[in-house]
Order: sequence, then structure tokens, then C-alpha cells
Amino acid sequence: MDEAGSSASGGGFRPGVDSLDEPPNSRIFLVISKYTPESVLRERFSPFGEIQDIWVVRDKHTKESKGIAFVKFARSSQACRAMEEMHGQCLGPNDTKPIKVFIAQSRSSGSHRDVEDEELTRIFVMIPKSYTEEDLREKFKVYGDIEYCSIIKNKVTGESKGLGYVRYLKPSQAAQAIENCDRSFRAILAEPKNKASESSEQDYYSNMRQEALGHEPRVNIFPFEQQSEFSSFDKNDNRGQEAISKRLSVVSRVPFTEEQLFSIFDIVPGLEYCEVQRDPYSNYGHGVVQYFNVASAIYAKYKLHGFQYPPGNRIGVSFIDDGSNATDLLRKMATQMVAAQLASMVWNNPSQQQFLQFGGSSGSQLPQIQTDVILPSCKKKAPPETPVKERLFIVFNPHPLPLDVLEDIFCRFGNLIEVYLVSGKNVGYAKYADRISANDAIATLHGKILNGVRLKVMLADSPREESNKRQRTY
Repeated sequence: MDEAGSSASGGGFRPGVDSLDEPPNSRIFLVISKYTPESVLRERFSPFGEIQDIWVVRDKHTKESKGIAFVKFARSSQACRAMEEMHGQCLGPNDTKPIKVFIAQSRSSGSHRDVEDEELTRIFVMIPKSYTEEDLREKFKVYGDIEYCSIIKNKVTGESKGLGYVRYLKPSQAAQAIENCDRSFRAILAEPKNKASESSEQDYYSNMRQEALGHEPRVNIFPFEQQSEFSSFDKNDNRGQEAISKRLSVVSRVPFTEEQLFSIFDIVPGLEYCEVQRDPYSNYGHGVVQYFNVASAIYAKYKLHGFQYPPGNRIGVSFIDDGSNATDLLRKMATQMVAAQLASMVWNNPSQQQFLQFGGSSGSQLPQIQTDVILPSCKKKAPPETPVKERLFIVFNPHPLPLDVLEDIFCRFGNLIEVYLVSGKNVGYAKYADRISANDAIATLHGKILNGVRLKVMLADSPREESNKRQRTY
């Protein structure tokens, strides 16, 4: 519903859509005053490095700034330093409200990242096996203050595997280390601390090391190649020993693009984002895929593990342990499936609605809302005669939710006047007496799955005259 007014004045390089995140983490996301012009942004942020473009997000209809902007730098270290020094500052002498600055999310990532985000300060490197932690610190301290160094060792022999981590105090220091260290270190940003991701990184670099030394890998990182059926669920698997989450690690001997990764995993409904982790000095491909719900992730793992893409190259898919409770995730998956089937039954046969509301003949009540979204507590609805400040347009996939469930969901943001469905359509509207409440509903619910139904929640177009309004279902 929004458009981004953008400019690259001064004849500077204007990146295309596919290069917005090249290099990674080179864009910053700004929360600013609606009255801040682009010229002020350029003036205040140009001291940190070469600015390739500036986007000011504007309202589609009024063309007024929405108080949000993006600045694209040529290098990641420039963007990180701008975030570190400008976050919480005021842009002008007359500004009373400090701005907020984050590293912008990529087209595949889930959220903006701030100064304290560990993902921006920890790097993963390939080192000589003779290196000690002190040697590692000595090599990388030139780029900034180091919080800690660690070397990955064989648990049995205690020998170094030739791999290590360096954690800096600031994101800009980690970015400078990646940009400026000797290419033999093959430095990249490390994934978040968890057992699965570290294992993936170790396998990734261990095989690169073997390749660089001219030897065949001693351990095959694609054990599934020995299986006869790669796309089927192995009923003899001991699933109790495997972490289950909504996040998947994807490994391939052949590099792939983000678009290729998306096209493969978007076959399974519920894809939230995918991200390719690139290393310019290796031909291996490594990516991370996340789904909105655990059911989709489980299905994708067991259907796409061993899938040949391109033909002759099998990709490896495994769960990334994100610390979630597997039993709780499976319970949520089961309840979402049941809730979705019941909602579909009610939608296709309205006479069954009484069964859903009163729990059937047994009198037991099913939970009305099943979702991973953290919802606020219920709030009272606004009186029906309250003036409407904002209308939201809601799209349901595959079918609408029952009206009582919709009211329960949308009233939690406060100041809800009315929510209703459009007859014969998978759409509806919500009316709010306060714009902040409406915006909170969009931020929390857009793209999320509730009771097995995906919602798209956005600002509605200006309402028509009362006589031209669409017929309501209720």
C-alpha cells in the first residue's frame, strides 16, 4: 500500500533491486520525523561513506513522508558505523525526538538488526591448525576491540580443526575484519549461536579445507546420497534425537541464488523467508529457510532433503535448533491442523457453526485461537457510533475465519468498532476508532497464520459513500 520515494542525486550509483543487499548489511533503516527532507539525511550520513541511494517511504495517496527511510551504502562497515554513531541522535538543532537507526532486513531476513545484535559482531574464519587463540586475537585485533576468540577443536584429540570465531564489540569492527582481512581466512558473519548452525559452518569449511589441500573429504557431508529414496519419510528414523523447528539449513555442492532457493522451498506453503549465505572463495552453497509454522518446515525437510537441483546435485536439508520445545511445536502443529479443518467445515456448512461454538455433544470447548503470534490481552470494543479513524482490509487464505474469532483477534489492539466479512469473498474489513491501534494490528497480524489461515492485513482504501458500500455477511 506504500510507495518508496527514492533518489540518487549527485549522479551516484543507483543499485538495482537484485543488488539492494550487496554487500550484505549495507542498508540502514531509519525512523525519522515526517518532516525530515532527503537533503538532511544525505548531509548527516555522507560522512560515514559512499551513499549509493536514499529512499524515503511515502503514503501512496498523499505522497507525504511516513517517517521511514532507507540509506544504501557501498560497504557494510559504513552502514554499521552509521548505525552505531547515529542511533538515538537528533538530526537537527530543532529536532526534539531522536532518530532510530538499524541495519535493514534483507529481502529474505526476518527483522531489522540493531547495534547489540550478535549476528553482526561474530565472524567465522578458516585458520592454520597451528594457531592458538592468542594468535587469532593478534591477527584480528587490528580491526577493533575483540570480546573473545575461540578455536574449534576435536572433542576427542583436542586438536584444532582449523576453524575459529572472533566476536567484536561493534558491528562495524566485524564488517571491517571481513572486508579487509587476508582472503585466506575466508571470513564470513557467523550464524546465531546454536549447535546446528555451528555444525553446518564447520562442515562447510572442513570440506573447503580438504578441497584446498587437494584431498577428498574424509567425511561425506551428504550421507543421504547413500539412500535409495530421498524424498520420502524414513519411518525408521529416530526422530526423537533430531531438533525440530521452523528453521532449516540448506547445503549444496553447487552454489545457488536466493531466487533459486525461494523457488524450491516455496513449493511448500507457509514460506516466511530464505537467505543465501555467500562466500566468494568457495563453490559450495549454503542457505537458511524459515517457515511460518512447524508443519510446513517438517514437510519441506522430509520432501526436499536429497532433492536434485540442478539435476545430478542433491541438496541437504536439516533442522536448525532454535531452542524451541519440539513437543510444544508438534502440539501447536496438531491443534492448527484441527482448527483449520473445523474452520473449513464451518465455512462450507454454516449449520455446523453451532457445533464449533459449543464443542459438539460432549460440551468440550476447543481453543478459538491457535497461533505462534504473541497477541495482546482482550480489550473492550468501542461503541458502534464512534467515528472511524482507520479501516483495515483483510485477506484470508484459504478461507475466512469465523466472525467471533475475528472479533477476538482484532479487539485485542483496542478501539475496535466493528469487523465484518464480505459475502462470497475471502476478504473482510475492520474499523478502528484509533489509528495507532489499527497500525498495531497490521504490524502484528500481517502475513501471520491463525487457526491455519494466513492473514494479509493492510490499510483499506478510502471508504465509498454509504449507499455504495458492499453488502455485508453479518
